[in-house]
Amino acid sequence: MNDSDQERAFRQTGWPGVRARLFHLFFLLRRPMTLGVRGLVYNPADQSVFLIRHTYVPGWQLPGGGVEQGETMEEALRRELAEEGNIAVTAAPVLKSMHFNRQASRRDHVGLYLIEHFAQSTPKLPDHEIAEAGFFRLDDLPEATTPATRRRLAEVFGKTAPSPYW
Repeated sequence: MNDSDQERAFRQTGWPGVRARLFHLFFLLRRPMTLGVRGLVYNPADQSVFLIRHTYVPGWQLPGGGVEQGETMEEALRRELAEEGNIAVTAAPVLKSMHFNRQASRRDHVGLYLIEHFAQSTPKLPDHEIAEAGFFRLDDLPEATTPATRRRLAEVFGKTAPSPYW
């Protein structure tokens, strides 16, 4: 399966697809230009990364979300990691790259941060937004890890140049 086949496999159809598109439309109308953050939470000791699976979109991906009005990118990152993973950042995260997320909208941008110093208070339990969450070794990612997540991991750990696109 090539990247475009994988991308199609992760697109929602039916009611979940409509719901996801309405969710993005809501944010587009509320915020004409959107800015988001994703956190690559990495444990060097066992070479694992923290991934989440949402209830409303398919696939495993890096935690993150939108930057709210009056919030810095780093504040948004810390908030999203706490909400989606019970993870507290214990040292300054490193901004690795910025990406244009043209699949979300023509005006969406995402900052990717690397976090190697963190604490997780408790494992993340499922809730209305997060279906599953956990740490996975880089050499044993879930099969349903999204193509964009795999690209970001390759850019950070595989020494490939960051793409300008998410």
